[in-house]
Amino acid sequence: MRRDRVAPGGEPVHPGAMESADSARPVHVGALADGALTYLVDVPPEALPPVLLRDLAAAWEAAREAAIAARWSTIRRFRFRCGDGTCTDLALADADACCWAGAVDGTVGMHTRYGLSLCLRLLALVDLLTHASWAVHLFSLRHGGAQIDPCVLHAAATVPLTREARFDESGFRARMQQRFPAAPATHLTPGGCA
Repeated sequence: MRRDRVAPGGEPVHPGAMESADSARPVHVGALADGALTYLVDVPPEALPPVLLRDLAAAWEAAREAAIAARWSTIRRFRFRCGDGTCTDLALADADACCWAGAVDGTVGMHTRYGLSLCLRLLALVDLLTHASWAVHLFSLRHGGAQIDPCVLHAAATVPLTREARFDESGFRARMQQRFPAAPATHLTPGGCA
């Protein structure tokens, strides 16, 4: 029987959020008059924590199901405070990105650094897969969704985000090759990741 962990105040906490105190730190979430959600984050995107592979895989599935069901969500705006005192502002206005963010928010929640990291990693992964020609063999599109190589998900769960909340393509590819040196990143096959 699974028991959810409970944070002070009695609210259930997703198991991944309890990995570290920093991961469980809350993110200030507000709503604007136009219905957009705002997220004020006291660290830059590159300081968001890694996530568990199983949580990223579950977020991938939740986002896929939300897209198939056309469960659209609201615009989300993010303000990240950087170490040098400046801020990085990001906005999710694309309908698909809003749908995927809504799916993550509805399952894990985006009110902690962990949940926010999970969402941004999912979006960064989709962005990377649409632009990286070397990754074309690492996922397949089918009617009803996409199948993704577990090695790609592992890298997406652990590689740091950039200041723009994306993945550095060369760093992402290097992490995959570092973890799985026997198989070049362009020839990894589904199921080859432990």
